[in-house]
Amino acid sequence: MKFLSNLFKKKIGSVDDILIYPEGRRFYRDSHPIRKTMIDEDAVKIIHRLHKFGYKAYIVGGGVRDLLLGRKPKDFDVVTNATPNQIKKIFNNCRIIGRRFKIVHILFKGKVIEVSTFRSLPEHRFEKPVEDQDYLIKRDNKFGTPQEDAARRDFTINALYYDIRNDSIVDYVGGYEDIQSRQLRVIGNPDISFREDPVRMLRAVKFAVLLGLKIDRGTSKSIKKNVHELEKASSSRMLEEYNKIFRTWRTSLIFQGMAQNSLLEVLFKEAFEKERRKNPDFGDKFLETRVGKRLVIADKLLSEREELTPQIFYALLFSDLSEESLTKKSGGHLVASLKQSLEPIFQRLGTPKKDKERLIKVFASQERFTHTEDDKASQNNFFRKKDFFYDAFYVFKINAIADNNDQALQSAFFWEISLRKRPVLPNSIGGGGGRKESSERERPNRNRKEKGSGGGRFKDRNRKGRPNGEGSKQAPEASSQDSDESED
Repeated sequence: MKFLSNLFKKKIGSVDDILIYPEGRRFYRDSHPIRKTMIDEDAVKIIHRLHKFGYKAYIVGGGVRDLLLGRKPKDFDVVTNATPNQIKKIFNNCRIIGRRFKIVHILFKGKVIEVSTFRSLPEHRFEKPVEDQDYLIKRDNKFGTPQEDAARRDFTINALYYDIRNDSIVDYVGGYEDIQSRQLRVIGNPDISFREDPVRMLRAVKFAVLLGLKIDRGTSKSIKKNVHELEKASSSRMLEEYNKIFRTWRTSLIFQGMAQNSLLEVLFKEAFEKERRKNPDFGDKFLETRVGKRLVIADKLLSEREELTPQIFYALLFSDLSEESLTKKSGGHLVASLKQSLEPIFQRLGTPKKDKERLIKVFASQERFTHTEDDKASQNNFFRKKDFFYDAFYVFKINAIADNNDQALQSAFFWEISLRKRPVLPNSIGGGGGRKESSERERPNRNRKEKGSGGGRFKDRNRKGRPNGEGSKQAPEASSQDSDESED
């Protein structure tokens, strides 16, 4: 009976019901500013080669979106109807990566062009939504049509295809109009979309802040409704998203958006629980909280070309909890008290062991910065040589500024000279193995080119003063953890 019931189960729609323009609406060069000369020449070469072998291929996602918004894209992604194995037969300089959905990285000197195959819609999209059904996508290796690929993407602004043959933009979901009206909208039913991939809720807030967009009312309502779905998200993906946020110079505003959309009820909930309970306007007044003030200062320091690691941001978020822990310590077991207090949080976040240990050292050393006696120069020099000194100092300094603590600011000024010589910094959380320690404790060259997206220090290297991350992708190591979309 169950077999027969499933066999004759009524489907309640098709991909056309999700799309605004099922046949695809084309916007030609007289209605938009994008030209082939604006596209990375290697991405253009890839598309020409795919066309030569009889495949369809377009520029997709963030590259198209950013050019329409008058921004400089950090990379250009290609989408095609060729499968990963077919792509690999055409290009020698490529590798297939991904676990949930396989994509191809085509390698060029100093960068990677990402090529993905059109994906199909999950079967549950064609059935009536069930309230308590688990729609989390764990495998997504089914290929489809351009229409299906557009319908399964996260936001309309990320689902535009640029055709280099005639400089036209193909729009199936109304993304072109949403960019013109500066609106962020989920494709299809937002409740289903966020349950398929909860990280999309965090990305919605991030995109809205960074791109100056207003979140659509239905999308915002759905975020607040489904916020606890974030507990199902992969911890590695969440750490990756946090580290991307810390590099934006807009961390404070993104966290304010997270507070306004109730995301902080789940993300970093321990750090904000007391503040949320005592302050009914927590979301709108987030920047006035202690953590909010710290993040504002950190963003300002980054904009002034200071160098902040991800560990500094994590420490700023949990400084209040560490202070509470230290006031409760008994028998002088400072480190043990910190570990007992913070270990459950680290476990929930999936924080790597080396980063947990570093954060504990940062918190445990905060009181040390109040000792500035000149007669203890040898002890001070020993402290300066600690590999965590740089992170610990900046946490102390930012807290002193945020709390307007004159005595602490005087102590920070004493230690400021220590930054002229400091240990080489480790890699960032989630960024793989750390750099080898150098025997020279010199301050690193500020003009040195940064490598990779998970480096230990966040710097701006663009001559026009644009935030980090604008430029071609660096060639990463092959990874089995791919994100929902790659158009950040």
